Order: sequence, then structure tokens, then C-alpha cells
Amino acid sequence: MAMAALGPAETGGPAETGGPAETGGPDWPGASNALGSEPSAYLRQHADNPVFWRPFGDEAFSFAAERDVPVFLSIGYAACHWCHVMAHESFEDQETADYLNAHFVPVKVDREERPDVDSVYMAATQAISGEGGWPMSVFLTPDGLAFHAGTYFPPVPLPGRPSFRNVLEAVHEAWVERRDAVEQNARGLAANMAGAQLGGAVRFDGPPEVLDANVLPEAVALLARSEDPDAGGFGSAPKFPPSAVLEFLIRHAAAPSDTADEARDMAARALAGMARSALRDQLDGGFARYSVTADWSVPHFEKMLYDNAQLLRLYAHWVRLGGNEVFTAGEAASVASRCAEWMVDSLKLPNGALASSLDADTVVGGVHHEGATYLWTPESLREALGPRDAEAVADMMNVGARGTVSELGSPLHPARTLTDAESRLWQRVRPVLLASRNLRNQPARDEKVVAGWNGLAVAALAEAGAILDRPDLVAAAEAVAEYLADVHWDSSSQVLVRVSHDSRARGIGGLLEDYAFCTEGFLALYAVTGTKRWYRLAEELILAACSRFVENGHLADSAGESAQVFNAQGQHAALDPFDNATPSGAAGFAGALLTYAAYSGSHQHRLMAGNILGLLPPLATRAPRVAGWLLATAQAALAGPVEAAVAGYDSPLRRELHSALLKSPSPGLVVALQSDDGGSPAGEAEVPLLLHRSGAPDGSPQVYLCRDMVCERPLGDVAAVQARLAAMALGAS
Repeated sequence: MAMAALGPAETGGPAETGGPAETGGPDWPGASNALGSEPSAYLRQHADNPVFWRPFGDEAFSFAAERDVPVFLSIGYAACHWCHVMAHESFEDQETADYLNAHFVPVKVDREERPDVDSVYMAATQAISGEGGWPMSVFLTPDGLAFHAGTYFPPVPLPGRPSFRNVLEAVHEAWVERRDAVEQNARGLAANMAGAQLGGAVRFDGPPEVLDANVLPEAVALLARSEDPDAGGFGSAPKFPPSAVLEFLIRHAAAPSDTADEARDMAARALAGMARSALRDQLDGGFARYSVTADWSVPHFEKMLYDNAQLLRLYAHWVRLGGNEVFTAGEAASVASRCAEWMVDSLKLPNGALASSLDADTVVGGVHHEGATYLWTPESLREALGPRDAEAVADMMNVGARGTVSELGSPLHPARTLTDAESRLWQRVRPVLLASRNLRNQPARDEKVVAGWNGLAVAALAEAGAILDRPDLVAAAEAVAEYLADVHWDSSSQVLVRVSHDSRARGIGGLLEDYAFCTEGFLALYAVTGTKRWYRLAEELILAACSRFVENGHLADSAGESAQVFNAQGQHAALDPFDNATPSGAAGFAGALLTYAAYSGSHQHRLMAGNILGLLPPLATRAPRVAGWLLATAQAALAGPVEAAVAGYDSPLRRELHSALLKSPSPGLVVALQSDDGGSPAGEAEVPLLLHRSGAPDGSPQVYLCRDMVCERPLGDVAAVQARLAAMALGAS
């Protein structure tokens, strides 16, 4: 439902004139830009704008009600190229700022800090304008209802797109002259959105339906229809890393079935295509957010923690699966190692946590240039390498005389497997090129810490460290986990805070995805280290999430952090089951519940995971590309998941048994390692899966393989454990 017709101003009518406020002089109390002390780098980027920005919150909306003007809501993120463009063109322009300040209360939102705000107003923007993206520009009533919206608006009119000033004038005219129609449309849009919400779609007041195993091969077949078999991945441009879907395909390939080979092949093509492309920085190993082209050759250069955490885990899981001839485990191990090293080297903060992102743009001479740090020309290669190597590298890495991104050049990427000779050349010149590139201006880093994304990183670093035999990566995971426990988690109030900056938690409580991803991270770290503290923290989080996000038997993505968001949703709790750049909160919560139930033996939490998986059948058979993590969780549930309890005191054999389990591709395998203190005398402090488990009578370690806390006869030999896991996978299929 769109706003009522805006009238002549929308097509470029003359600017209004008026009193002092319209010409830039603030004539109301507290008129100023209020973003300077915000934890978000994106908000602080706008702290010097002449626009009187305020952060999203009750104060801003109360101020709008007091002035009887609409709220102009601008949503973006620090690494967003077009956000920078609109800021430079419009928000840094004094005349535009004067008009905006006079007739609106301008509010800035970092979508990474407030995904709840971003989600509801993105849905409104798509309903109103038929498009979505960032920067997002939304006009709201003082109680938070959207009535007009769009994305990027240029400073002058373009074909099919009015200028930002035209839009501001038209919205102001409609607000003053046709208020009743504006408010009626806003209420109608909120009602329509309430009807589309899934806040009541997951119910916990009854047993779940039995999961139909046929859903998974049907999803594989449907995914194959949208695959790009040449470049890898799914769909056409722009193309994003399909991380959650690939996790499902890898798990499905590990469980014998008629579609396992097809799943393995699709995963191999996508992983190989991304690894050899410009999406992956061939010098430092980090992955860009997406590709503008279907063949992954022109990236959009921002590098996000959440993408790299998921991709690190995927490439490590491909190593664990064993790879195939299209994409070997050895090549995957190299990609995973470089990605992990990039995360630690480029995003690690002094306090041990990981920053959110690196910007898409590099500022050169005061001007933002997209990807400038990463682009090469034949001339710049010659300057770094000399003529002979430069010519060979340009040919090998697709650097031509004409830049593929801009006149500044092209990103390095082979788009194929290198020959042995090329590999030797690349190993020799890569450090030289990286050192040369490091002398250039570098993109800005957004140093806010997001709880959920750091939870994803804990799981990825811990598992990659175990699979690749890299204890340094496990240590990095422990440092991140310590930060989350110390800064983000308040054990007294049982609240996880979503964002921190400079080691201080700020803003709203965590959303469902934050609790789910941090639980996932702590449980993965427990499996690798056997440190019971991580299991106990995961247990606290999962129990707190059950209290916080389940109300009257229904699951929601947030716990009412904002009255305005609640109003915009038609005063209904919302649950979005679709994966985006990260798994949906619901899917992540289902996976965390399933793993926790396997450790704890909690039938209640296993049933809750099953209730959420009830969302899967219609999604899997119609839109599996947005249901990857639900599919991956379903694959783990159908496999058991298998529970492995490693009992007995530390010894070389116990370490071998533990390592073999961590390197098993069994879908959703849960690993518990008995602590050397044995817990308290009565065993109360031990993880439930380990209760009453012991080593052999001679003291040697043993592994108990279990399902639903019912364990088989213990095994004390690595080969026997591996054989039994394979047999259990066959039985589950």
C-alpha cells in the first residue's frame, strides 16, 4: 500500500520558502546532530552532517510528536557504498539539511545494530515502492507507522526517480495538506503487514509433527534447478554467498542417500567458484559481501564478519567431508586457513573481540572510491613486480588494460585452477603484492562488536582450529568467547546485549539471532575444548532465550525492544523464518535447541526444535534457498544427531579419539569431553551426556556413541569409532 498521491512537488515543483527554520536557523530546543557518542561507526560517520540526526528511540519520536512533523528514517551500514554516496550528495549539503531539519525529525539507524528496525521498515519499503536496499529512506508518523519510502534518492531528478529534495517537499506537502489520507494509508499498511507476520507460526503448546525425510531430497532437486553450474552458486547477478544452503548440502552429502552425490557436487562447484574468484581476496583471504556479476568477477568490496565466519566454517566442513575432484580438501584447507587468518589479522580488536566489517570504499584525496585498495592495473603490477612477473600475473589473474570495476583497475582472480607452475609463481609474488597493497590507503573498519556475529565466529574458529590442527585458531575463538561472556552477557539479569563498543555494552538487548548464534558458538567451543564453562554459558543463554522470545506459546524475533517497531508491525510479534546474509533467528534457535537437547537430554528442548522445524516443509518445497539453516538442522535431527561422550583422563589416545570425532562429517554430531577434574563427587557439575560414563577398567579412554542419551557399548579404538559412525549414518538414512 503506497502513500496517497503526492502531487506536483514529486515531479520537481519549486522549493518552498518560509521562516527562519526553513533557511537553516534552528528555532527549537536541542536542535543539533546527536550521533557523536554513538557506538555505531555508521552513525558516527554522520555526526558531522548539518542534518540534525538523532538515534532511533522514544526520544526522537516524542520530539516528532511535539513538533507535529514526520520522522525521516535513514537506514544503512558503515560498509555500504551507496550510503556514502547519498550522504555526500544530500546529507552533507547545507540547503538540503536545512529543509530536512525544518520539516522532519531525521533519525539514523545502523541496520547491523538494529536489524529489528531494518526488517520491519524494509518490508514496508518493499510494499510501498516495490524495491528494497540500502540506503533505505522511510517517512514515518510520530508513532512509527510508515507512509512513504524508497531507497537511494539522487540530488537531481533522474528518469524514473525523483530527487531527494523533490521527495522531501512532496512528503511535507502531503503531511500538511492531506494528513487524514496519509495516516489512513499508514494504518492500512501496518494492518497488512500484521497479516503477513509469522509471529504465531511457531507454537510450543503441542507436539511437533514428525519430520518427513523426503523433504530434504526434494529440496536438493529444487536447488539444482536454480544452480549456476558454470560459476557455482545459485541464481544470477547480483550473487551472494549461499552459506546456509551450502551447510545443508555438505551435511546432506555426509548422510548416504540417492541425492548425496548431487548435493556434494553442487557444494563443490559453489565453494570452488567462490574460492577462485574475485569474491575472495586472493591476497589476504577475506571474502567480499557479494558479486555484482554472476561469475563472481566483480565484487562489492565490503568485507563482513558474518560472511567470513560462515564461509570459514563451510570450507573447514568441506575439508572434514573429504572434498572431491572438483574441489579438493587440500585447496579448501588453504582457503579456510587464509580466511581465518584474515579474520584475526584484520578484524580482531585489542580486547579479543572481532569488529563488524571493513568498508567497501577507500578514501583517496578526500573522495570515496569503491574498492580502490584492491584494484590493480598492468602498470601497478609492473611497479610492484617488474615487467616479467607482472605480465604473467596480469594474464593469470585477469588484469587487463581496461579495469573491470572502474578506471582504477581490476581485482585479482584466476577464475580457474592454477597450474603447478602458476601456483609456484603465485606463492612467490603474493607476499610482494600484499606488502605493496598495504602501503595504499586502507578501508575504514567498523569497530562495533555484534554479539551474534561474534558467536558465529567462535563456532567457525573453534571448529576450523580442530579440523585444520590449528590451536591458534581455537585460542582466538576462546578470546572472542571470553569477551562475549564478560561484556555482552549479564548473568544477573540474564540479558545478552547486542552491541558493544570500546569494551562497553550499549543499546538494546540481543535479538533471537544473537542468543542463538552465541549459544551455537559456546557449544562448538565446548565440543573442541571440553571446558565446561562454555557449556554452562550456552545453557544459560538457551534458557534465557526460551523465557525472552517465547510468549503465550509463540516465538518472536525480538522481545519488544521498540514500541515503534511493534506499531509498524500492526502490533503483532514478528518472526521471519527466511535466511538472509545470516541464518534466520528461528533457524539458528532450532539448531541451538537441537544441540543443547543432545547434550542435556532435555526432551522439552528437543520438542521445541521440532516445533520450529515445522516451518520447513512449505519452505523446502518452494524456496529452499532461503531455508538453508532449517534444512541443515533437519538433516542433523534426522541423523539423531549422534552424541559422542569421550570418557577417561587425558592421554594421547584420548586426544586421538577426540580429534577423530571432531573431524567426523556426521551431521550435527555432538561431542562431549570429560573434564580431568571429573566434576564434583556426586557428578552434579558434569555435562549430562557424560554422567555415569567412565574410562575402561584399566584407565584407558573410551567413546560412548549415543542417540537420545541412549548409548551403545563403549569403544576404545579410533578405527572402531569411525566405522561405527559410518554405520550409524547408514542406519539413519
